Amino acid sequence: MSPHVLIVDDDPVVRDLLSGFLRANGFEASVLHDGTHLGARLKRERPSVVVLDVMMPRTDGLRALAALRAQGDDIPVIFASARGAAGDRIAGLMLGADDYVTKPFDPEELLLRIHAVLRRRGSAHAGAAEARERYRFGAFELDFTARTLERDGKRVPFRNCEFVILKIFTEHPYRVLSRGLLHDLLHAEGFDFHERSLDVPVWRLRRVIEDDPAQPRYVQTVRGKGYVFVPQNGSTEDSAHGTNA
Repeated sequence: MSPHVLIVDDDPVVRDLLSGFLRANGFEASVLHDGTHLGARLKRERPSVVVLDVMMPRTDGLRALAALRAQGDDIPVIFASARGAAGDRIAGLMLGADDYVTKPFDPEELLLRIHAVLRRRGSAHAGAAEARERYRFGAFELDFTARTLERDGKRVPFRNCEFVILKIFTEHPYRVLSRGLLHDLLHAEGFDFHERSLDVPVWRLRRVIEDDPAQPRYVQTVRGKGYVFVPQNGSTEDSAHGTNA
């Protein structure tokens, strides 16, 4: 079955936009106009994750989540709010939210964060093997079960951290991953890097898969935005304006 997202937001434009986007990306989606009846709704319908607005009339998102957690309900919740100050984010996470995105946001970013929360909540630790088909790009073949990488049929020396980063990139090809988002995805896989220290593991990965790490073909830098994985020849339109540092 497809993962199911419940969108709780008082703005009909946001509800329609997100529900349509999620359905187009393989999710089931349903909506709720405010947080007043969230608990009752969850007794009738059990989504995989709730995307919960903070500022709503009657019962806001903070109160709605506090009520859920007080009842012992541990359903995954991602806050989506125009209140993006550090104090607001901390308050939301301390109440038991799994993540917090600030409006306006790119629906693609929300999609990646939903995937990260679902992995963190419902899948095995990064150290566990995965029963998935091998992923091929260029002369390389990534084996998720054995956690190995081959080039032209020959095993390539490969560290665990490099496997996890490459795994994330292969799950999101041609999508620019910001440093913050990549940090969150790595955290969901059981790794904890500071944003600037991502340069080191990315450089190590480039030394494994790139013919010239200084002029990368697969893992490209997009100036001011992050990194993009390009499994085929060429580059994305955005990455054409990037640097390779």
